[in-house]
Amino acid sequence: MPRLLLVEDNEMNRDMLSRRLIKHGWDVAVAVDGAEALARALSDRPDLILLDLGLPEMDGWEVAKRLRAHEDTRGIPIIALTAHAMAGDRERALGVGCNDYDIKPVNLPRLEAKIRALLDLERRDRSADHPGDP
Repeated sequence: MPRLLLVEDNEMNRDMLSRRLIKHGWDVAVAVDGAEALARALSDRPDLILLDLGLPEMDGWEVAKRLRAHEDTRGIPIIALTAHAMAGDRERALGVGCNDYDIKPVNLPRLEAKIRALLDLERRDRSADHPGDP
């Protein structure tokens, strides 16, 4: 199963979402702030990053910019997460390099569909079932 990096500063949100994702079979690592997110992205090389935009000190907008600027992390898909959705935030998140955007509280089936789409898991699953098929 692909490894996800969940970047969330709120302990209750981090605990709830990570446990729900793990329960659904995902391999989840966590980071509590932007600096740790950058370090974990470089060291762990996750397959996808779930990035809270409202982080203290270095917010998620800046983390996404730095991830995209670094050669070793620029290709990792990022889904921006926010509880304070404002008009234009989705476009802004996509503009700084996020691949998708979702709001909190997280609707897990919707978020998992976005994760699977970005990781192209449906195609991979079909290929594993039928080797040689496109």
